[in-house]
Amino acid sequence: MIIMPIKEGENIEKALKKFKRKFEKTGVLKELRARQQFTKPSVVKRKQKLRAIYINHLQRTEE
Repeated sequence: MIIMPIKEGENIEKALKKFKRKFEKTGVLKELRARQQFTKPSVVKRKQKLRAIYINHLQRTEE
């Protein structure tokens, strides 16, 4: 359960933005989407490996 303390006179848009950010960090929505369909462990590993290669490539080009 996410609890958002709101200060007196705080803008509602700002509080909503904080809530959305906090909700996104929990990963509930991401997990829900992942559970809607089964993916084989080999496919998950392949995606993780490709993502790691991509990030490594980005870091190398940055340096």
